[in-house]
Amino acid sequence: MLTERAKQLIPKARIVSFANWESTYPPATVAMFQAADDEGRYPSDTDLDQLVATFGTFPEAEKSAALARVGVVRLLRDQANTIVTESRETLLAQYPGITDPGGDLYPPERAKACWRDFWHFLRSITYGIAGGQTEYTSAEGLHYMELLYQELNVPLQAMVSGLEGLKTASLKRLPVTDPQTIAPYFDHLIHQMRRFLP
Repeated sequence: MLTERAKQLIPKARIVSFANWESTYPPATVAMFQAADDEGRYPSDTDLDQLVATFGTFPEAEKSAALARVGVVRLLRDQANTIVTESRETLLAQYPGITDPGGDLYPPERAKACWRDFWHFLRSITYGIAGGQTEYTSAEGLHYMELLYQELNVPLQAMVSGLEGLKTASLKRLPVTDPQTIAPYFDHLIHQMRRFLP
């Protein structure tokens, strides 16, 4: 059962910011991705096609890199459930008993909330990748997420480990040339979450 404080914090714990997009993309494109975040969904093909339409003014090398990033976003989106499942299995192997009675992710509702957060973390990362913005988080949203996690007594080290698992499971699915260019988007959120640790 959520406390009143947790209920108040949840809508404020919005960790994605599109502020850095405004110097590169038209307002309609920014608004479309903001709407996707508001709806808690991954970028659709329509969203990504509209984003690609803005690449026409980019220099050729930048356009090629941007198109490659969009391909990565489609792949991560389409395999999100598999990636989250693999990350979950890795976490459970690292923290045996975490979902058992007395564990930090017990009862089952707590574990389900954790796996749901993994899905949303990967979703947030895909927005950064799509826009080519490694600094895609909101300081204010992260602050409220930290307060929320404190209120819910979330196992922070396990969440960081879960993010590292998301990174590993995601990068191994990419073409050999992509991991080094995509890793910083994962590293950004991992770094931000590590700051929650005592």
